[in-house]
Amino acid sequence: MRLSSSLCVLLWTFTLSVVARSAVGDRLLVVLEDTAGKELYSQLWKDLESRSFKLSFESPKAESLSLFKLGAPAYDHVLLLPPKSKGYGPNLTPKAILDFANAGGNVLLGLSSETATPSAISSLLLEFDISLPSDRTSQVVDHFNYDTKSSADNHNVLLLPRPGSLRPDIVDFFGGEGLLAVPKAVGQTLGASSPLINPILKAPGTSYIYNPKEEAGEEQDISATGSQIALISAMQARNSARFTVLGSLEMLQDKWFDASVQTLSGKTSKTINREFARRLTEWTFKEVGVLKVGRVEHHQVTDAAKPVSNTTQIGFADPEIYRIKTDVSFSLELSTWDRTHYTPYSPPSSDSLQLEFTMLSPFHRLPLQPTSHTPNATIFTTTFKTPDQHGIFAFRVNYKRPFLTYVDERRQVTVRHFAHDEWPRSYAISAAWPWIAGLWTVIGGFVCFVGVWLYCEPPREGEKEKVRVKVEGE
Repeated sequence: MRLSSSLCVLLWTFTLSVVARSAVGDRLLVVLEDTAGKELYSQLWKDLESRSFKLSFESPKAESLSLFKLGAPAYDHVLLLPPKSKGYGPNLTPKAILDFANAGGNVLLGLSSETATPSAISSLLLEFDISLPSDRTSQVVDHFNYDTKSSADNHNVLLLPRPGSLRPDIVDFFGGEGLLAVPKAVGQTLGASSPLINPILKAPGTSYIYNPKEEAGEEQDISATGSQIALISAMQARNSARFTVLGSLEMLQDKWFDASVQTLSGKTSKTINREFARRLTEWTFKEVGVLKVGRVEHHQVTDAAKPVSNTTQIGFADPEIYRIKTDVSFSLELSTWDRTHYTPYSPPSSDSLQLEFTMLSPFHRLPLQPTSHTPNATIFTTTFKTPDQHGIFAFRVNYKRPFLTYVDERRQVTVRHFAHDEWPRSYAISAAWPWIAGLWTVIGGFVCFVGVWLYCEPPREGEKEKVRVKVEGE
């Protein structure tokens, strides 16, 4: 009986792992103040539930509402609908939302020009370097790109193509064909100093931020125009938590999913808001764009024809010490989460992974080339020679791109000098041959000098007397 129950638990766990879509979890909190407005987004809830999300609907004023339970996040993702009151209440303060993001939670914040944006939300977005108009009821209008059916007078329902990639070296998660309807959008301006924020959808060049409550004919102070305005922006924190600001929550309503719109030129078409909403929530809730590092390995490359003597840890994987001027191979496995499972990651053609062999600064910065694949990962490899410098070095792969979770892998090693018996003999160095010849010439000359000196020894004193007596006797 115990065995059968254990098998049932394992089978249930396996089934959940197969059905789950998000790489981090399926607990989704939806915060909405007006329960009647829940029916306006019924197709959105169905799409999220079909992707195995467990939706929990809560009022921001509920006393039981909390983003944490026993010190851990109670949810994996949060969807915040704009409140009709002055804020989200004491349980959803800006600090609580920041703590949730710091704990790894993902947030989708919806805004609307129909309701004034609370000052607490404006202050929260300023923490991310995202600025909202000072007039909290302002909206984005465009007299050239609007829906002539629904906004013939106000021009506040923008018709825009789906956004493309920001740069050629960035993976495109939101692009494609079709027309988006963006009604009553709250414009955002992004700071240029933070590399963590990026626009997903920009306003067209003919748009501007307008306050409909001001009297007609009155001069207005326009805060931003054209591509300075972001309609949808994203911030990915250093812990890879995602925070998306949707300037027009109305574009997720049922009436704008596959709605019929008409451009200024008279062309009628269907919107693709439903498909775009799926793409946007997939990225925000980490169903795509999640990178995972598998096995990281480095080892010394040896030459079997000329084995190096006294080499530390030769032939071992991931040694702790290397010698200077040694060939080293480095490899890394990288995967990306694609809705249901991990697949091999391939960077865009204009982008590449790089390996840094660094001490205080990189001594080598080399591209990692894809050499092989496994069913779930791509293996990137490179080979290089350790520098002629001893010390504490590190293999580092620092891969940070917009809309992808960050990769920062670091492996520390020691690089030593040659050992005493690893230096080559002098006669093996051709440049030393003249010095060796000079040395042996000096030695040979000294031996010859000593031999000649000994051979030419003068006669002794006794022999001198014998020779003198002999001469005198004659």
